[in-house]
This record gives sequence, C-alpha cells and structure tokens, in this order.
Amino acid sequence: MTGTTATTPTGRTAPPPRTPLRGRLAVVSVMLGIFSIVTTEILPIGLLTSIGSDFAVSDGTAGLMMTMPGLLAAVSAPLVTVATARIDRRVMLCAFMLLLALADFLVAAATDYRLVLISRVMVGVTIGGFWSIGAGLAGRLVRPASVGRATAVIFSAVPLGSVLGVPAGTFVGGLAGWRTAFVVMGVLSVGVLVLMLLVVPPLPPAQVTRARLLGTVLARPGTRFALLLTFLVVLAHFATYTYVTPFLEQVTHAGPTLITAFLLVYGAAGIVGNFVGGALVARRPRLAVSLAAGLIAASAALLPVLGGGEAGAVALLAVWGVAYGAVPVCSQTWFARASPEAPEAASVLFTASFQATFALGALAGGAVLDRGSVSAVMTLGGATAALAVVAAVVAGPRPRSLGVRERRG
Repeated sequence: MTGTTATTPTGRTAPPPRTPLRGRLAVVSVMLGIFSIVTTEILPIGLLTSIGSDFAVSDGTAGLMMTMPGLLAAVSAPLVTVATARIDRRVMLCAFMLLLALADFLVAAATDYRLVLISRVMVGVTIGGFWSIGAGLAGRLVRPASVGRATAVIFSAVPLGSVLGVPAGTFVGGLAGWRTAFVVMGVLSVGVLVLMLLVVPPLPPAQVTRARLLGTVLARPGTRFALLLTFLVVLAHFATYTYVTPFLEQVTHAGPTLITAFLLVYGAAGIVGNFVGGALVARRPRLAVSLAAGLIAASAALLPVLGGGEAGAVALLAVWGVAYGAVPVCSQTWFARASPEAPEAASVLFTASFQATFALGALAGGAVLDRGSVSAVMTLGGATAALAVVAAVVAGPRPRSLGVRERRG
C-alpha cells in the first residue's frame, strides 16, 4: 500500500499521553500496524504461482488477490472516515487490527480459492479504514515538539512494508510453504493489537471530515493533477510488478532462492529510493515524479529484452526498486500541497486513488497475462509509465501554484 499526510488536532481535544515513553510506544504500535497491513497486502506477489497452483487457478486469476484489497480499500477509505467520525479512534484501530489478523488466518486455512478472496476483502477494508484514521494520529500521541519525528516513524512503515514484504514472504513461503507466511503475519497482527491495547490512549474524535469537504478538495486542479499522476504511475507499476515472479520463473528461469535474492535487491533499492525521492520532491517535485516514472518505464520495458539473463534482470529490478520507492512520497506530496488546509481530506483521496489504481493495475496485468505473455505485460506497463512522464512534463499546474518553489539547477 502507501504514505499519507498527517493531521494534528488541538491539544485541548487530545492531550498527549501522560509519559513520553508511552507516547513513543503508541507511535511504534501504529507504525507496526501499518507495516503489517502493507506487508499483508502485497504478500501474494512473491507467492502468486504457489497459491495459484494449490488452488488450480491461473496466474491472472491468482492476481485477484491483489485486486480485491485495493478495490475495497478505495471504497472504505472515504466511507470509514465519514461513518466512524464520532467513534474513539483507539477502538477503531484495534478493531481493524483484529480484522487483519482474522483475514491472515482465514487465507492460511482456506480450502477453496473463494475463501482466499473473502480474506482479501477483509484486508481491503482494513487498509482503507486504518489509513484513514492512523494518518493523522502523530499529533495526538506525542508532545508538539515531537510530532514531526513521530510522523516520520509512522510513515517509515510504508517503504519498509512495501519493499521488504514481498522478499520476506517469498523466503518464508519457500522454507515452510505459503500458508505459513500468512500465519506469521496473523501472529504479528495479534501482537500489534495487544501492544495497541496496552499503550495507545483513548482517542475521542477531534475532527470530522465530511463528504462535502472531500468534494471541494477533489474539485481543485492540483488534486486532479495528482490523481492523474498517481493513476498512471501506480497502474504501470502494479500491472507489472504483481507478475514479476512469473516473469523471473518463465523468462529468467530463476529458481525460488534466486528470486528471493532478486526481490531483496529490489527491496533494498526501494528503501534508498524512498529517502532520495523524499529529499528531491521537497525541492523539485516535477523532476522527482518524472524521474521515478521514467525509470519505472525503462525498467519494465527493458525486462523482456535484457531480463533473460540473471545480471540484466537483477540490474533492472534494482533500478525499478529505486524508482518505485520514490513514488508514494512523490504522490503524497502533490496531494498534500494541493490542499494544505485539509490534510485529512487529502489523505483520504490519496489513499482511495492509490488503492483503486493498485487494484486496477493488478487486474489489467492479469488480463494481459492470461491473453498474452508476461513479456507483453512488462512492455505495456512500461508504455503506461512513459505516459506519466509526459503528463508530468507538459501538463498540470506549476509547482508554485501548489505552494512549492522549485530550485534551479
């Protein structure tokens, strides 16, 4: 899944915890919750062929495991924000962690592929709900002077979960089977739930984001441009990366151990890309998103050409990892700066659009794979990412209209 912006309510409505230690532990618990969610969401990527084989479904049909959470998250993000506005946020966070644990255990015990899809619906609701609530909690868990650091800690779960979840799941699945990987995630989710019950203070609702405000933010040119960029880049990435394991098996002819190593290289590169992208987007937002989309386009398009060899495949995956590691923070920045006075609404729109496109990308890639080849998936994904470069360069509002002053040179 992905980062968002934080909302800081006033101290009168949400006093900080009684001790700094409890506040830090509460922040860590939210971070671990997001890590569990992101990892569970993308875990099937590295286990796709194993799961599909066990249930006798095609790789494209198995890709529905990626489609279902994204679709449900896109719907639940705005609905949960509006419908649960008056419920204690601690209660909601704990409820969503329980739902995530149940989803993990359900897929681990599933005897029919339909049960797997039901579990992925549960994951989708958790993603949309937890992010809508958790994105703005840093200011309610620690003292004002520590809000920036706490926010950084919470959002660090996004790149860590995104780039390490797939290789870690592939490694566990290779050692003990794909079901064990989901059991491990279920146990982790239960542990996070217990930690939240112990350290997160009561969080009565302090702000209300209404449907009318979401519509107002959505009507702004800057928000619509952020939607366009997110749609193109995320569509390209998840249409292709969802099926990178079948590509490495069929084209590179890599075995499970080598695939795990390749995905670890991708993951490490993604962490680097997150920090590089975060630094660059603060100064040159248009250049940052153009570079990220361009590198994804080049990596995906060149995989069918150079990915037959191990050296070419791992090199392109490393470049791809750096590029996609920068995407969430770049996209988040465009949304946040389009509506600086309504960060929670911007957060909801970012989450919904990102997850919807996530699902559409996995679905589109699966359709191409079932009717064509895994190389065709990569080629079309590269072309889609190239469109994002064109959009970033020639279309949309200038950064200054979003409150950003780009530096020269």
